[in-house]
Amino acid sequence: AAFLTQSVCLDDTTVKFEIWDTAGQERYHSLAPMYYRGAQAAIVVYDITNQETFARAKTWVKELQRQASPSIVIALAGNKADLASKRMVEYEVRGVPGGFFWGDCGVWGVPDARCPVQEAQAYADDNSLLFMETSAKTAMNVNDLFLAIGE
Repeated sequence: AAFLTQSVCLDDTTVKFEIWDTAGQERYHSLAPMYYRGAQAAIVVYDITNQETFARAKTWVKELQRQASPSIVIALAGNKADLASKRMVEYEVRGVPGGFFWGDCGVWGVPDARCPVQEAQAYADDNSLLFMETSAKTAMNVNDLFLAIGE
């Protein structure tokens, strides 16, 4: 596990994050309660190019909801947004029965299809999680995620 700090400025306040990065590795699973006991926030990260990591992220979210403080802020981050063309966590096309596709809005060109809502966004909404897609490689939305948590 790695430990690091991140500070962000919100209006006139500086918020300092103390971050334990366990990378979701199984060897840290039994130690996880030690990391999130007393935590005010948690970021659960999955890889948008790997559906299995999304399933594991859901397991971590359930554990946090069950074991952590009831007031904890949980954020779900879909990482590797820079690899969107390799996306495996589906877009759901609302208004199209059984309509799933991997790609940009409008690929099907169905007139009554609204803009797609990601499976992950729907899961986050259903579980009262913050949600953002990020890229550790390009830093896309990384600072914004911390700002959203700090608010």
